[in-house]
Amino acid sequence: MEWTVLLESWIWLGCAAAGFAILFNVPVRTIAVIFLLGSLGGSLKLLALKLGVGAILSSFAGAVLVGFLSIYAGHLRHAPPFIFAIPAVIPMVPGAFAYRMMLGLIRLTRDVDEATFLHLLEETVTNGLKTFFVLMVLALGVAAPMLLTRRESAKHIKIQTIVRGKRR
Repeated sequence: MEWTVLLESWIWLGCAAAGFAILFNVPVRTIAVIFLLGSLGGSLKLLALKLGVGAILSSFAGAVLVGFLSIYAGHLRHAPPFIFAIPAVIPMVPGAFAYRMMLGLIRLTRDVDEATFLHLLEETVTNGLKTFFVLMVLALGVAAPMLLTRRESAKHIKIQTIVRGKRR
């Protein structure tokens, strides 16, 4: 991958992340960090794809990087980590696979011979499964670092409940 192409991709990934951040009305002090996180996560995904890693694992690597860096950014900017992670990971959503799946579904409604139908069905299911799994690893990659770095266990969190007027 040429460095100019990587730099251009880096800029566009950051712009997309910042655009989604503005759309979600995040605090202004977080937009530059979101730009940086979106650029780094997306660039890692593109580099992994260039090295021959599949789309699913590359997306996972980019999302995990964004997840860990968003925790650090949350401490620096005094904001919840998800404010940084969600807009930064949206540019990695597999729009092309979802588009091809929808086109395949539309083409399957046509009157075609059996061989063409089976080929279209295979492509449609493949693109649908890729879309599904990439979305799942993006969610897991963003959430896992935040769950792993929690300071206290969920069983130590006190939840006040009112049962018949008595507090436990």
